[in-house]
Amino acid sequence: MLQCTAVTEIPVPEALVALLDLEGGPDDPRDAMADDCFLLCELGEHDESVEHAAHLWTAEPHGEQDLWLLWAGTGAHRVYRFATPPPCPAVLCDFRTGAVEPCLFFDRHRPRAHSFSVADPLADLIAPTPDD
Repeated sequence: MLQCTAVTEIPVPEALVALLDLEGGPDDPRDAMADDCFLLCELGEHDESVEHAAHLWTAEPHGEQDLWLLWAGTGAHRVYRFATPPPCPAVLCDFRTGAVEPCLFFDRHRPRAHSFSVADPLADLIAPTPDD
Protein backbone atom coordinates (compact mmCIF):
# COMPACT_ATOMS: atom_id res chain seq x y z
CA MET A 1 0.00 0.00 0.00
CA LEU A 2 1.26 3.49 -0.79
CA GLN A 3 1.71 6.07 1.94
CA CYS A 4 -0.74 8.96 2.24
CA THR A 5 0.78 12.18 0.89
CA ALA A 6 -1.19 14.66 3.02
CA VAL A 7 1.00 17.36 4.59
CA THR A 8 0.23 19.78 7.40
CA GLU A 9 1.95 22.64 9.12
CA ILE A 10 2.61 21.92 12.78
CA PRO A 11 0.48 24.04 15.12
CA VAL A 12 3.58 25.09 17.06
CA PRO A 13 2.06 26.57 20.24
CA GLU A 14 -0.19 23.55 20.75
CA ALA A 15 2.64 21.14 19.95
CA LEU A 16 4.92 22.80 22.50
CA VAL A 17 2.23 22.44 25.18
CA ALA A 18 1.67 18.78 24.24
CA LEU A 19 5.42 18.10 24.44
CA LEU A 20 5.68 19.88 27.81
CA ASP A 21 2.80 17.80 29.18
CA LEU A 22 4.25 14.51 27.88
CA GLU A 23 5.80 12.37 30.60
CA GLY A 24 9.30 11.50 29.39
CA GLY A 25 9.14 14.27 26.79
CA PRO A 26 12.08 16.39 25.63
CA ASP A 27 13.95 18.64 28.06
CA ASP A 28 13.34 21.60 25.77
CA PRO A 29 10.36 21.12 23.42
CA ARG A 30 11.60 23.95 21.18
CA ASP A 31 14.67 21.86 20.29
CA ALA A 32 12.45 18.90 19.39
CA MET A 33 10.63 21.01 16.80
CA ALA A 34 13.49 23.15 15.49
CA ASP A 35 13.65 21.59 12.01
CA ASP A 36 10.11 20.36 11.51
CA CYS A 37 7.66 22.94 10.22
CA PHE A 38 5.58 20.48 8.21
CA LEU A 39 4.66 16.85 8.71
CA LEU A 40 3.66 14.17 6.23
CA CYS A 41 0.92 11.69 7.10
CA GLU A 42 2.64 8.37 7.79
CA LEU A 43 -0.36 6.10 7.32
CA GLY A 44 -1.30 4.20 4.21
CA GLU A 45 -3.54 5.87 1.64
CA HIS A 46 -6.99 6.59 3.05
CA ASP A 47 -10.08 8.66 2.43
CA GLU A 48 -11.24 11.75 4.32
CA SER A 49 -13.19 9.68 6.87
CA VAL A 50 -9.85 8.72 8.48
CA GLU A 51 -7.66 11.21 10.35
CA HIS A 52 -4.15 11.82 9.06
CA ALA A 53 -1.37 11.02 11.55
CA ALA A 54 2.27 11.95 12.01
CA HIS A 55 4.63 10.89 14.78
CA LEU A 56 6.03 13.83 16.78
CA TRP A 57 8.03 12.34 19.64
CA THR A 58 8.89 9.09 21.39
CA ALA A 59 9.18 9.51 25.14
CA GLU A 60 11.87 7.78 27.15
CA PRO A 61 12.03 4.89 27.74
CA HIS A 62 11.65 4.15 24.03
CA GLY A 63 8.28 2.88 22.90
CA GLU A 64 6.45 3.54 26.14
CA GLN A 65 4.63 6.66 24.99
CA ASP A 66 4.59 8.23 21.53
CA LEU A 67 3.10 11.64 20.81
CA TRP A 68 1.14 11.78 17.57
CA LEU A 69 -0.38 14.72 15.73
CA LEU A 70 -3.68 13.77 14.14
CA TRP A 71 -5.59 16.04 11.81
CA ALA A 72 -8.60 16.14 9.54
CA GLY A 73 -9.97 18.64 7.05
CA THR A 74 -8.17 21.20 4.95
CA GLY A 75 -7.43 24.90 5.00
CA ALA A 76 -9.39 26.91 7.55
CA HIS A 77 -11.42 23.79 8.33
CA ARG A 78 -8.40 21.75 9.46
CA VAL A 79 -8.75 20.35 12.98
CA TYR A 80 -5.78 19.09 15.01
CA ARG A 81 -5.44 16.92 18.07
CA PHE A 82 -2.54 15.38 19.93
CA ALA A 83 -2.72 11.82 21.23
CA THR A 84 -0.53 9.30 23.05
CA PRO A 85 -2.04 5.98 22.01
CA PRO A 86 -0.23 2.73 22.80
CA PRO A 87 1.97 1.32 20.04
CA CYS A 88 0.58 -1.16 17.55
CA PRO A 89 1.36 -4.70 18.72
CA ALA A 90 1.83 -6.09 15.19
CA VAL A 91 5.21 -7.43 14.12
CA LEU A 92 6.51 -8.82 10.85
CA CYS A 93 8.67 -11.91 11.39
CA ASP A 94 11.06 -13.31 8.82
CA PHE A 95 11.43 -16.93 9.85
CA ARG A 96 14.42 -17.49 7.55
CA THR A 97 16.56 -14.80 9.16
CA GLY A 98 14.86 -14.37 12.52
CA ALA A 99 14.42 -10.64 11.86
CA VAL A 100 11.49 -8.98 13.58
CA GLU A 101 10.10 -5.63 12.42
CA PRO A 102 7.51 -3.92 14.62
CA CYS A 103 4.73 -1.75 13.25
CA LEU A 104 5.72 1.86 13.98
CA PHE A 105 2.13 3.13 14.07
CA PHE A 106 -0.22 3.37 17.04
CA ASP A 107 -2.67 0.69 18.15
CA ARG A 108 -5.90 0.44 16.14
CA HIS A 109 -4.59 2.67 13.34
CA ARG A 110 -6.67 3.05 10.23
CA PRO A 111 -6.20 2.03 7.53
CA ARG A 112 -5.10 -1.36 8.82
CA ALA A 113 -1.93 -1.54 6.70
CA HIS A 114 1.01 -1.65 9.11
CA SER A 115 4.10 0.53 8.71
CA PHE A 116 6.09 -2.35 7.24
CA SER A 117 3.47 -2.65 4.47
CA VAL A 118 3.34 1.05 3.57
CA ALA A 119 5.64 2.32 0.79
CA ASP A 120 6.59 5.97 0.44
CA PRO A 121 5.58 7.02 -3.12
CA LEU A 122 8.00 9.95 -3.03
CA ALA A 123 11.09 7.99 -1.96
CA ASP A 124 12.06 6.96 -5.49
CA LEU A 125 11.73 10.55 -6.68
CA ILE A 126 14.23 11.93 -4.18
CA ALA A 127 16.53 8.91 -3.80
CA PRO A 128 20.05 9.34 -5.17
CA THR A 129 20.71 7.65 -8.47
CA PRO A 130 23.75 5.39 -9.05
CA ASP A 131 25.36 8.25 -11.07
CA ASP A 132 25.23 10.68 -8.08
